[in-house]
Amino acid sequence: MPVLFRRRRDGLRFPGHVHAAGARNIPRRPGRRPLHSRFAGWLSRNRRLVAALLLCAAAAIAVQQLTPAPLTTVTALSAARDLPAGTTVTAADLAQVQVPPGMVTDGFLRDGSATAGKQLAAPLRKGQLLTDAQLLGPGLLAGTPPGSAAVPLQMADASSIQLVSPGQLVNIVLTSANGFDQKGPSEVLASAVPVLWTSNNGGQGGQWLGTTETDGLIVVAATAEQSLRLAGASTQGRLFFVLVGPP
Repeated sequence: MPVLFRRRRDGLRFPGHVHAAGARNIPRRPGRRPLHSRFAGWLSRNRRLVAALLLCAAAAIAVQQLTPAPLTTVTALSAARDLPAGTTVTAADLAQVQVPPGMVTDGFLRDGSATAGKQLAAPLRKGQLLTDAQLLGPGLLAGTPPGSAAVPLQMADASSIQLVSPGQLVNIVLTSANGFDQKGPSEVLASAVPVLWTSNNGGQGGQWLGTTETDGLIVVAATAEQSLRLAGASTQGRLFFVLVGPP
């Protein structure tokens, strides 16, 4: 505000009081605009940039929603190539694969050391997962009724083994006739028993059968009652099998 001076009697001036009536209006310094107004202005100037950012965010969200979450996997053993029944399994025959946990249940093999030297009771396709039910051993009885047993039987006609394979149902027949001058009745010892293994598909019985003499030998799954009739039946006469269909 301007300062008014008075003239003294001696002619000198000295500052006097400021009179409000004589004060002039000095323009105020402009203040800052409100936040919402400034933000609206920024959006107006950069609307293309904002639109591009929004599109990028929408695309990122869409990709995240469409991308499946990584699956947890476990290690399992599969056939590295097509393997015929009777193959003595080696490390080169198997490959470790990663599969979802739901694909590996009880009986699936994960450690190659558990299969070394064992024989396949059934053929495997390349990539097929390996279970204990596909190896010559106690696993062949998986899924059979409680009390079932794997019974080895020596067939009278060894060449007939070529007609049967694991999974086939057979009737086991005992006869005392020799096919020439001696005649005798035939008796069905077990009906519709599944074949677990044959010497035609294996060759060597190994530790599971406890013998290397497997010519004309088949192994069937029998109930406890059937096992009693089949045990030692080959000493009572000649054993044959008859192929049958599902009951």
